[in-house]
Amino acid sequence: MQKHRIKLLVFDWDGTLADSAALIVDAMQAAIGQLQYQPRSDAQIRDIIGLGLVEAAQILFPGMEREDHKQIGDCYRLNYAKRAHETSLFQDVPDTLRILQERGYRMAIATGKSRKGLDNILRQTGLEGVFHTTRCADETRSKPHPQMLHEILKELDIQPDHAVMIGDSEYDMEMALNAGVSPLAVSYGVHDSTQLLKYKPLTCLASLSDLLDWLPAAH
Repeated sequence: MQKHRIKLLVFDWDGTLADSAALIVDAMQAAIGQLQYQPRSDAQIRDIIGLGLVEAAQILFPGMEREDHKQIGDCYRLNYAKRAHETSLFQDVPDTLRILQERGYRMAIATGKSRKGLDNILRQTGLEGVFHTTRCADETRSKPHPQMLHEILKELDIQPDHAVMIGDSEYDMEMALNAGVSPLAVSYGVHDSTQLLKYKPLTCLASLSDLLDWLPAAH
């Protein structure tokens, strides 16, 4: 991909913009304990961050009924909501997004969070109005299905080869490739760079602010 052709930057939320992995793990561990299911390790839970809640529960507890998976998701939401105010952005995120706005890039979010959860955290972090559109797992298909990206591209009238998907998980990389969008990885989130490089991302950033040097200075 030629960098000057990039018009749209689609960001994952948890682990890419928000330093929220520990809160997610704690909320899921609390839900599993309250429902008295077999314990899962923190590493197992970190590995499913980025998926929709039902899809995450299906991986953690295969063989259960869908209603049981939904119950896990509902219990997780209640636990996460109690501590959602503790969510913080990675330190360089606000300034990086501001500069990208000034450069004229269009920006979107594709996340495994719920619509209610994303809207609340965008208000809390002051990022309302920064993104041209957002998609959540409870209003479309979960990653790695490409529907989130298809809907974003259609709404903003942007071709796949003019967009990049920026994320910290294999699910982000897979979704991008499934949608015909170039993946761009960050190495500081839930999946390490060795896992992400298998998907041949355009680059693997050590911090989000490195995106400013990677992209053309003028747009």
